[in-house]
Amino acid sequence: MPRKRKISFAVSAVEDLEVIRTWYADQQIPEVGEQLLREIVAAVERHADFPQSGRIVPEFGIVHLREIIHAPFRVIYRLDKSKVRIVRVWRSERELKMP
Repeated sequence: MPRKRKISFAVSAVEDLEVIRTWYADQQIPEVGEQLLREIVAAVERHADFPQSGRIVPEFGIVHLREIIHAPFRVIYRLDKSKVRIVRVWRSERELKMP
């Protein structure tokens, strides 16, 4: 069995999650935001055991840059030898562009 990888969050991903939380709170439905955050974190945690189960981000086609779709969000992560690094959490309809 492959060894479990560590999961870490980039500052950009943490900020994205906070924006999500704030938006739902501003909409007067903070419980929906909190539930979504729990679901996103649970989906990310599964990738410690199955890091290649996310699809390659189609806009980039880079093998080590993958995503999890958790509607209405895309969780973008970088796959390294020993860890999974969550880099962004964006709305699904947002088109990604290389900097």
